[in-house]
Amino acid sequence: MSGSAEDAARLTDEFLAAVGVRQTMAVLLPVRLAADPPWAVGPLPFELDGRASDAASRRRLFTPAAARALYERRWHRRTAVAEGALRLDGMELLRTPTARSADQALAVLHFTVRDTPLLPVLRALSGRRHAPDPDPLRGPFAPGTLLAGVADTGAPASPFALARPYTVVFLTPGAGLGAALRDPSTGELPLSADLLLRSLASRAAPSDIPLPPEHAPGLRTQANRISADWSALVLRQGAAFLGHRPDTGSGDFYDYAALNARGAYLDALLLGTAQRDRIDELTDDLSAVFEGPGLARRVAALEQRIAVFRSTYWRQHLNAHGPANDLLLAFQARYRLPDRFTQILAEAADHARLVQTQESQQIAGALGVLTVLGLPLSTALGILQVLGDSRPSHLLLALAAALAATGAALTTRYGRLVLSSLRGGVHRRRRG
Repeated sequence: MSGSAEDAARLTDEFLAAVGVRQTMAVLLPVRLAADPPWAVGPLPFELDGRASDAASRRRLFTPAAARALYERRWHRRTAVAEGALRLDGMELLRTPTARSADQALAVLHFTVRDTPLLPVLRALSGRRHAPDPDPLRGPFAPGTLLAGVADTGAPASPFALARPYTVVFLTPGAGLGAALRDPSTGELPLSADLLLRSLASRAAPSDIPLPPEHAPGLRTQANRISADWSALVLRQGAAFLGHRPDTGSGDFYDYAALNARGAYLDALLLGTAQRDRIDELTDDLSAVFEGPGLARRVAALEQRIAVFRSTYWRQHLNAHGPANDLLLAFQARYRLPDRFTQILAEAADHARLVQTQESQQIAGALGVLTVLGLPLSTALGILQVLGDSRPSHLLLALAAALAATGAALTTRYGRLVLSSLRGGVHRRRRG
């Protein structure tokens, strides 16, 4: 594979014409959910050999904390809406509330793409400039139409919100799709298989985003080999699962693969999406922590939110081992979530130390004021007591002298420093 323009054009033509034996697409988009929907509780179950991949079976695959985040506030609805090559199999709603948006949720639209190339559908959904097909999420599949009266699909106000929905696709090849198949004699996987996987995950043809030849080895290491039969790739705009041997139809191993791709593996990416949204929000709020009064209160609120996030959503291990864990780690790496969360913890700790320092200086300033006020007064009253003088005029004179001495003390450098500390001078110097 030379990486030339001719190679990219040839692969583009081949990928745009590729039709898989099985083709599914899940579309993830943020919505607002004012009330619980009148749908069935739990994730959309997919069945295989009489067994359903429902909430009860999926819970056993994840840690209790991850299972609570994924399944306790989730609903589904089966559908049979078809338009052209697309069939909507069902919809899901998962509540993912944040401090800013208590009604925030994720909607998942499950499609089957029948008897037509999958990549052109993805390019149209992504809004590629040269994509000739219309956006598939229009008409009967428009989110506003599908979720009317249930969820608000307007543009979210969350920080760094994606301009396009996130997609998770699954494709198995027939015998004619040689670009995706392992070499039957050597078992080697051609680079074209990873390029097709990249195109499906990025929703872009090779000519849309040409891959530099120097990046080809990195692409091969980024792909997650779930087994010899199929691979996964997680990118910022989408994830893709691609088979590497011909699909023989019903009864094939790909029945099981499709079940996992639309179930547990999708759930891992849902959790990663919720983590990304919360880290985006925390990052944005930390940048505004010094705006306005009440620094200590805002820092304390942020520390509480960070603690809640860590205990509910921040998980880097869904289970002891397995592809779901690898997919979550790949999603986190794409958005640099571990590094960003470490930075959030460091910044929050810095802010907490600043607040502690400010409060300590304010306490010291208050003690200094008490000293400046109390020492002259106690000295004057002590002298009168020793002299046994209790005349009111002398008492008033002593009070006046004490006040004068206090005022003079407050004009000194020490007095000004005490007053500045009492007013929170540390905070003002930090902002300046």
